[in-house]
Amino acid sequence: MIQAPISILWLRRDLRLEDNRALDAAVRSGLPILLLFIFDPQILSELPADDSRITFIHQSLRKLHDDLRSKGSALMIRQGNPREVWEQLLEEFTIAGVFANRDYEPYAVERDKAVARVLNASGVPISFTKDQVIFDREEVIKADGTPYTVFTPYKKRWLEKYKQIASEIHKNYGPPAFIEASWSFPEIEALGFRPSAISAPPPNLTNIRAYEQYRDVPALGATTLVGPHLRFGTISIRELARQAEQESPVFLSELIWREFFMQILHHYPALVTQSFKKVYDSIQWRNHEADFQRWCRGETGYPLVDAGMRQLNQTGFMHNRIRMVVASFLCKHLLIHWSWGEAYFAGKLLDYELSSNNGNWQWAAGTGCDAAPYFRVFNPSLQQQRFDPNLEYIRQWIPDYDPQRYIPPMVDHAMARVRAIQTYRAALSS
Repeated sequence: MIQAPISILWLRRDLRLEDNRALDAAVRSGLPILLLFIFDPQILSELPADDSRITFIHQSLRKLHDDLRSKGSALMIRQGNPREVWEQLLEEFTIAGVFANRDYEPYAVERDKAVARVLNASGVPISFTKDQVIFDREEVIKADGTPYTVFTPYKKRWLEKYKQIASEIHKNYGPPAFIEASWSFPEIEALGFRPSAISAPPPNLTNIRAYEQYRDVPALGATTLVGPHLRFGTISIRELARQAEQESPVFLSELIWREFFMQILHHYPALVTQSFKKVYDSIQWRNHEADFQRWCRGETGYPLVDAGMRQLNQTGFMHNRIRMVVASFLCKHLLIHWSWGEAYFAGKLLDYELSSNNGNWQWAAGTGCDAAPYFRVFNPSLQQQRFDPNLEYIRQWIPDYDPQRYIPPMVDHAMARVRAIQTYRAALSS
């Protein structure tokens, strides 16, 4: 065992050194800091060998490792059950304290409780810090202590609280002192994976200023691409919120939606598998497997829907406006349960985040809190005319698109709309 006491920073969804709240807490301990990342087989076992998220994590960790090497230290990578990894580390080091940023997804909450029990049994404290959100859990609630389930009043209260603390959330506590180390960094193959052909582009924060103007035009590529960087913490939410506050209230509103869905999942964890509006669980979904596979492949006969699915399959990204269209199509036109689409997106999206993915799919299906009304059925053809009138986006993802020879629509919009409304109405009146 190494006798000199150290602090350990356990990285998870915060893969950066700048403006990292758990790192700040570790600095205040006054002890040398070891940076640790654990590849968890409970998560990895569900992923394909060339999963794009693992490639992104691996690349981000390598950058951190290289940064630490320039400081005379190194990033420790372990693979295994987190509880067992920590049992091993307790034998290897004299650990004075462990620091980590709070994670909110159901599995992560249980994992952290299990690790805390192991550490506390050895007399080692573990401190969890808020980092990936501006406000979490019970920080933005109603006067009676209950959670908001409608976005607009939540946003109003969020903004009120943000104005009160905006000048205080950008504090840092000096340069950290990392332990001296020279561990090697494992190649991705050593973890049982291989590099993905899909890579996450860097965030384009210059697009924040014009976000409101161009956010609904998919052909322009005028989005910020911050999704995976927020998901894995390679960018600070506080810095992003500060820029959004100055340049784009609409983009700031999108960040607030993210936190709204996070607190919804915290207060209503059953939403992982159930509808927020429980009456919607009685909808008689068709759940036709062949229809679902055509949707997955981007072969529905509606070019805007198909272009979106092909963009997702090829890049791990889909423009937000198109996400709404393809989700509505699956749930309303095909009457396939929202969880099917949610699971497909979970397997493909670089920026997959459980709370946002679940919240937005339930929004599109009409089953969630503050969701689109059940009788709102996007018309893919009208959406195409409005947001891609010159077929630029469609031809980007369907290069051989020919309006005269394209596959016919798998379902008639007018019929599907009536069928969806009648099916929903029957469930709501039963």
